[in-house]
Amino acid sequence: MNSDRIIAALALPPETRVDQRVPKKLLVENGAPTAADKRQINEGIEELLWLAALKPTTIGVPEYRDDVREYLEIAVLSLTLRPDAKAGRLVELIHRAIPYPLLLVAEQSDNLTLSLAHKRWSQGEAGKMVLDDAVTLCDLVEHAATAAFLDSLSLAVQPRSHLLDLYQGWINCLEAFQAAQITGRFAPSNSNEAALARREALVKYDHLVRQITALRAQAEKESQISRRVDLNLEIKRLEDELAESMKRME
Repeated sequence: MNSDRIIAALALPPETRVDQRVPKKLLVENGAPTAADKRQINEGIEELLWLAALKPTTIGVPEYRDDVREYLEIAVLSLTLRPDAKAGRLVELIHRAIPYPLLLVAEQSDNLTLSLAHKRWSQGEAGKMVLDDAVTLCDLVEHAATAAFLDSLSLAVQPRSHLLDLYQGWINCLEAFQAAQITGRFAPSNSNEAALARREALVKYDHLVRQITALRAQAEKESQISRRVDLNLEIKRLEDELAESMKRME
């Protein structure tokens, strides 16, 4: 899989295309709070392209405004990273730097990710948009569910009531693919409630996996048999919770 395949799956109208290079200077000035971040941008990014601008005038989906956020446009960007770049941090910095909700496709050697992140008005700085929550990021790997996932990305099948719903539709597709990589089954959410339940299950699953990994490492080093038994019992309990989280993803 490559970025061209993802962009093609979006099936964007020709009039949305921008195809302009984004200067690193813009990112440094708007999205690099530390000297280390500035260095990462300058040394880690090979190329950042603004591929498309999705506006009411180009896709026929109304804008969205309320007291919390303003979605006038969705930007589609393609990022190429150098092999030693810190991909996760750079993806977050780009989402912070661009004042629109982004659909960001990032390539680094053989790795490909897709990320989205809701934005809202800053409570401390008037007129500035900030991330509303953590970036939703998924590794795009070849999988039995890949074809269904790519089909689900098409602009034509996303919610069209306004740009916020459209953007959330893509986040739901991404989370469905994350879940499919765990459960083996791709099933887009059929309601906001189902999408929220899956999101919570994914967070819980990730937390449990990290807990189990740490306990297993601890159990391997434990010399006292009674303590090792206790650790293994706790691992078994967490594994049962893990199985329940998987069920809630389907």
